[in-house]
Amino acid sequence: MRFKPAFLTVAIFAAASSVTCAAQTIFPLTRADILTGSHFDFKVEFGAVVDPARVKVTINGQDYSKTLGKSAELIAKEDGKEVSSLLLRDASIGKPGQYTVVASDGQSTASVTWRVYATAAKPVAKNVILFIGDGLSIGHRTAARILSKSIEGGKFTDKLAMDDMPYMALLTTQGTDSIITDSANAAHAYTTGHKSCVNALGVYCSRAASTLDHPKVDTITALAKRRGLAVGAVTNSEIEDATPAAMVAHTRRRSDFNDIVKMFYDSKIDVLMGGGSPNFLPKSTPGSKRTDDVNYIDLFKQADYKLAITKTEMLAAADDVKTTKMLGLYNTGNVDGALDLKFLKKGSVSKFPDQPDVPEEMAAALKVLSRNKKGFVLMVESARIDKYSHSLDSERSIYDTIMLDRAVKQARDWAKANGNNTLILVTADHSHAVSVVGTVNDDEPGTDMRNKVGTYDQAGFPNYPAPDAEGYPNKVDVSRRLRLTFGAYPDHYDTFRPFMDGEFVPAIRNAEGVMVANEKYKTVPGAVLREGNLPNKGARGSNSGVHSGDDVVLTAIGPGADKVHGQMENTELFRIMADALALAPQQTGAVKASKKR
Repeated sequence: MRFKPAFLTVAIFAAASSVTCAAQTIFPLTRADILTGSHFDFKVEFGAVVDPARVKVTINGQDYSKTLGKSAELIAKEDGKEVSSLLLRDASIGKPGQYTVVASDGQSTASVTWRVYATAAKPVAKNVILFIGDGLSIGHRTAARILSKSIEGGKFTDKLAMDDMPYMALLTTQGTDSIITDSANAAHAYTTGHKSCVNALGVYCSRAASTLDHPKVDTITALAKRRGLAVGAVTNSEIEDATPAAMVAHTRRRSDFNDIVKMFYDSKIDVLMGGGSPNFLPKSTPGSKRTDDVNYIDLFKQADYKLAITKTEMLAAADDVKTTKMLGLYNTGNVDGALDLKFLKKGSVSKFPDQPDVPEEMAAALKVLSRNKKGFVLMVESARIDKYSHSLDSERSIYDTIMLDRAVKQARDWAKANGNNTLILVTADHSHAVSVVGTVNDDEPGTDMRNKVGTYDQAGFPNYPAPDAEGYPNKVDVSRRLRLTFGAYPDHYDTFRPFMDGEFVPAIRNAEGVMVANEKYKTVPGAVLREGNLPNKGARGSNSGVHSGDDVVLTAIGPGADKVHGQMENTELFRIMADALALAPQQTGAVKASKKR
């Protein structure tokens, strides 16, 4: 075996200094939890070009092929570089237990341990509905409760539907590369049961050059479809965005929207609703964002999907008993949030006046998916809680939290009316540094808005009008309103007021490439310049708020919900769904899954 001189020097130095050089990286990573029968890519990355004769990989002391059922390909020079890899696509393990993988190139050795688990033979739930409030934090839930529920004698007269559930847990959100996650990595944990890195969907993050060549893991969509279940994803973001994409996608880069559209089509997902139509249209179409001439709208229609581009069309298609598959694309970008859609008519409402809200999307999806008698999995996202929190737009994020809760209430009512055989889970993918700290009282004398903020007993109660039947006050620019503050922010002008003319744009990049406060808000009476606490220069420069590493709340009701308790890893949510639906293929003589978690 020939080495480059630089590598030889490193090898000699390592031997002379008695240091073990663990050059290999093994995927799945150590401590991975793997569902029996699920598919995953097995990969060993070596630190140099290796001699095939000296490569040895074992699982529990035997050649790896005996456990995985077939041999991998040894790639001599991965992507043309001076490194080798061992790669096996679509591996699986049929028997639960602990598996130790040891990989050696003849000079160095690395090992990982996997935990493989099964599920019971029969499901305890027919359906699963997973609600994800993107960026939903304790502060959002508290604010939504204050605006949508009344307080008497210091106590709320009612609870949010998402809080009035018998089982609750705290979920971690960190990934394999950072204590702070993004929506891709976090949603991926829910839909695959594996940890990954920022921006990744359905893959482990390896050194592969192509974003589509990283080691893949099965999604809940693939597993559910193999069991004959229907699957749906509805959101008010672009449908290709991270959280809905996590239902089907396998890519290292969440911005691979064109590839993600193809993955949706290939997955045969039954219901798909949101915005983002330009990535479905061929590049010859004005406004298209594709780089090819594939018309995915036509392909979906040819595959018997009912197409809806307005709420009216969606309702009609859902009411048609022949509809079993639906594609809803209601906006070229994100679907507008509740405050703009229902009250202020800002955002893109004038351009797209007939958009559905998230509860309406979900109700239509339930009609379509429930026509599959075997059951379904539905992911429902209120995406703009996060997007409005990035833009430090308190009121819009609160109204979209109320919208999420309304959808949860409708789902619970539907489940009760349809046999109580549906597991309902409500959580966030990650958190924001956001808190209710008091109120802003315009009736306080003076023009200094900072001194109109009331804390403790000076906060009192806001004077929003009573909520309507959907839980929304019909007015946000009241004289005494919530002070919802953000703990991570760029330079911006704090106006202490709701943004009645459209979503807040806190910071912009100046001619020197530095993120600076948006002077559009400078002349608002009483506005205060806030010096940001985030980087403002170069690639790290931030023009908006960022995610926090706080745990998120998971609440649950229905069959299988009793496994929600205490503090859990976010990947455990996948196992809860897999257990409830018995997603592991059953094999003759297979050991049943232990109830011990």
